[in-house]
Amino acid sequence: MARNWMDYKTDAWVQWCPACGNFGILTAMQRAFAELDLPNEKVTVVSGIGCSSRIPYYIKTANIHTLHGRPIPVAQGVKLANPDQVVIVASGDGDLLGIGAGHFVAIGRRNIDIKVILHDNAVYGLTKGQASPTLPLWFKTKALGQPNIQSAVNPLLLAFASGFTFIARAYAYHIDQLKEMIKTAIMHKGTSLIDVLQPCPTYNDIMTKEWYEKRIYYLDKEDPSWDPNVEKPEDLKKLPKIVEKMLEWEPRIPLGIFYRNTMVEPFDARIEKIMPGYLAMPPARRPVSVNGRALTNPFQAFRDRLVQT
Repeated sequence: MARNWMDYKTDAWVQWCPACGNFGILTAMQRAFAELDLPNEKVTVVSGIGCSSRIPYYIKTANIHTLHGRPIPVAQGVKLANPDQVVIVASGDGDLLGIGAGHFVAIGRRNIDIKVILHDNAVYGLTKGQASPTLPLWFKTKALGQPNIQSAVNPLLLAFASGFTFIARAYAYHIDQLKEMIKTAIMHKGTSLIDVLQPCPTYNDIMTKEWYEKRIYYLDKEDPSWDPNVEKPEDLKKLPKIVEKMLEWEPRIPLGIFYRNTMVEPFDARIEKIMPGYLAMPPARRPVSVNGRALTNPFQAFRDRLVQT
């Protein structure tokens, strides 16, 4: 029996400001899961700290709310233990690109099959509107005493340089398009980023709904020949144009799938090469005891591996 998006809805009160872009992201995720008919227990949503990071409480799946900046390493642990699990990191631009930026870079090197949904409102909403890493230079939002004097991080370029194999940008109020993008990312085998631009109606009084909707456009609608797929070596000639579009911001902001590379070996296949049998019997499926007795003494294992100095 096909699932309905309401099957992924919890009874928790949603604690976001009216018109927050997080509502659109939440709805798009629930609908994407339903249309892919994903069993609730087979999906794990991992978040850090921030307004966006409340999202695990609102999606009825097997979720984890972690520390500030740490959702990516926790998500990797889940995926490595159980490669069959659909693992999604859903967290904010401050969480993932500020304190968590090192983890953001590291996951790209591995091409582990995790989907990163970046809630990008350019401010630290939970702590009252400070400039986040994606706030453009010289923008002065209502909570700032002076204009922002730091250049913005470009999430798309950072992901590309780090090795992500699926890179896209969406707009939180375009729920149908975002839903389809999430479905496509889930079906991609490798590390994926969806940078979701979202208005913060409480603290970002510059990058508003009106501001975004004067600028955004879809790559494939403007250029029907747009093709982000890198499937064979000769497709690498597309990269200069892909990077050019990732750099575009003002006066227009492109949305859509920028890059999808299927030539890069995923991390689980790399592990299988050095640990034959990993995919057939990953840690989550291995017995830990027989007749009530542990198969491994963790203290002895620690002593066996302890490096003496």
